[in-house]
Amino acid sequence: MTPIRVAVIGGGRNCEHDVSLASAAAVADALDQAGHHAVRLTIDPAGVWRDGEGQPIGLAAAVDVLRSCAVAFPVLHGPRGEDGTLAALCGLADVPCVGSPLGAGALAMDKWATKLVAGALGIAAAPARLLTRAEARSYAFTHPVVVKPVAAGSSHGVTLVGEAAALGPALEAAFAHDHRVLVEEVMTGREIDVAVLGRPDGSRVVAPPLEILVPDGRIFDHAAKYGGPPAFVVPAPLDEVARKQIEQAAVSMYDALGCAGVVRVDFFLTAHGPVLNEVNTTPGFTAQSQVPRMFAAAGTPFGALLDLLVRDALPA
Repeated sequence: MTPIRVAVIGGGRNCEHDVSLASAAAVADALDQAGHHAVRLTIDPAGVWRDGEGQPIGLAAAVDVLRSCAVAFPVLHGPRGEDGTLAALCGLADVPCVGSPLGAGALAMDKWATKLVAGALGIAAAPARLLTRAEARSYAFTHPVVVKPVAAGSSHGVTLVGEAAALGPALEAAFAHDHRVLVEEVMTGREIDVAVLGRPDGSRVVAPPLEILVPDGRIFDHAAKYGGPPAFVVPAPLDEVARKQIEQAAVSMYDALGCAGVVRVDFFLTAHGPVLNEVNTTPGFTAQSQVPRMFAAAGTPFGALLDLLVRDALPA
């Protein structure tokens, strides 16, 4: 195997900085172990680019490093990364990039826009109201809802609101991450994730779905994600009809958004069928994260999945 020089970019100027560092470290280490040469780059919380030794190098020098590599592998979750920002930078620098392009990242990061795309495809999504700070003043609590920022990740700023007194603090927590907020209907159902991988020939590979076991009356919020060992079941125990419905909806969203590489699409499986939750174009990427677990269940270990993503990103 010919080693490939890969720029692995982690960190980021957003609330998911630490999660991204963990993903980037796992990706870089696994690529090195697979025989490639991972060149580590980090964007610190202030937005300063740093080299593998942690030394500040600035954007211009970072672009030179990117151009010295055969491919870039951004592993930034959330705003100023997953939203297409890094894909755009790599495109301007003429560096092949693992993952989705600018348009797909921007659309998928925007949970309101994602709902609109789903609706156009006939895919159910949780009913929601979009609020700005001005509109939030007149919003009245009438029943339990989930409050979340329109564009954030790792469930930062997400709150399950069960009583009127909790609405104000929940809105403030969400507005701390975005100037637009969604107030969603609470979905009752199983939480099912699907990983979709697009190949250069246009084919789509769907890994075995994963189920997140969430206690009754809870949501899979930041504390549940990172407060202890995750409760995942893969493959998720689904009947053939439900599995096909969810997989077809996931591939339809992948294609409609214009995604590339691997994407995680999250659903609620309700009594009335699957309901889209969100689309993650840069999902968690440690060996224990959902997407690597799903592909491992299909017989593709972590290192092999990363090798595939890197090679698929190279020009034909």
